[in-house]
Amino acid sequence: WVNSQHLKRMEVEEILDLVEEQLGFMGMIKEGADEAKKNEFVFATTALAKQMMETLQDAATNAKTVLGYNLPATFADLEDGSEAKEMVKQGNFYGIAMKIIEMYESGSFPMPDSSNLLAAFMDGSNKAIVEDTQVGGDEASYPQAYKATMKSVAKEMKVKGKNLFHPVRLALTGEMSGQDVTKQMSLLALASEDDTVVNAEAAGVVTIEARMEKLKGFCDSIPEEFRASKQASDDATNKSTDGKKKSKGEEESSAAATAAAPAVADPLDGYEGPPISALDIRVGRINKVWVHPEADKLFCEEIDVGEDEPRQIASGLRPYMNAEDLEGRMVLVLCNLKARNLAGFPSHGMVLCASNEDHSVVKLVSVPVEAKIGERVTVPGFNFEGEEGAPFAENKVGKKK
Repeated sequence: WVNSQHLKRMEVEEILDLVEEQLGFMGMIKEGADEAKKNEFVFATTALAKQMMETLQDAATNAKTVLGYNLPATFADLEDGSEAKEMVKQGNFYGIAMKIIEMYESGSFPMPDSSNLLAAFMDGSNKAIVEDTQVGGDEASYPQAYKATMKSVAKEMKVKGKNLFHPVRLALTGEMSGQDVTKQMSLLALASEDDTVVNAEAAGVVTIEARMEKLKGFCDSIPEEFRASKQASDDATNKSTDGKKKSKGEEESSAAATAAAPAVADPLDGYEGPPISALDIRVGRINKVWVHPEADKLFCEEIDVGEDEPRQIASGLRPYMNAEDLEGRMVLVLCNLKARNLAGFPSHGMVLCASNEDHSVVKLVSVPVEAKIGERVTVPGFNFEGEEGAPFAENKVGKKK
């Protein structure tokens, strides 16, 4: 823990030599490698992992994961019930993956610019980007070309949000979650150059060419029933079996039958707040807890959320738990709330909890397994990538019960 706090307070440039050492321990850098190219790869590796690093080794192991490609050979090899298999069954993956393959083979799918492979990792002032939601490069750069292509694919395929970004991520990276795709593809490009400094065998590099070939085989194995989106299938049910559109009477009968079925209330139907991606929910650790001297229901906490300094947050949890229950606990913290005084205590954020209906029992929301301090929490089924998935500024998020 002490090591992770020290790393978070250091700039990317300050730990490059240490990350290079870890890459060397794993045999990922060639002996006698070109110094300039080695520096580029180490910089990209460090910037990519900086936000989630708790140890220096995390940067090297993360790079190895990114450079690999864990897409199974066939659809049948996907674990039953897994997020990836259920997503493929929705039907959008096949069409989007085949579109990516078609564009790649025709040379129209954007790829990292070999003359500026660090574009995705640098901001306008040439400083390292460590926030995964921040996109690097100028208007003519690879990250921006990728973004424009995703918009074009979304329009052509008539998909958006999770129905686009999840299939794209799985097709390109072989994973359902991870860091920004343009940064991952840029690191892969650095490791795939003819004169790369990366030991491909030790690093487990799977080039984009090899990925596209494997993706083709995977797509070929997808059953026909999962090659069209469920939305298209639902639209097809509005037509009669002979292919003609249902008559008005048929539609009314169908609607009446549907209406007769018991309705299950969806809590999202009446929700009018911001999308879940607007919330900057991060993993934190409660380092210190004390009783608020002037409020009977409040605890005061010092919580590490991966920033330079711990946050001070007040929580109305005294009626439900003891200070000993909180100290040292990993928690989820809503971080993009404006700081405000609670009974004279400056509180900046909110610890997330859940309760029963009558509010007699309140418990902390569990932190995802293997989550790291400072890591942003995302929700399957929602788009957390790029500008659309970036959290709102503090002045746009209001605290609501």
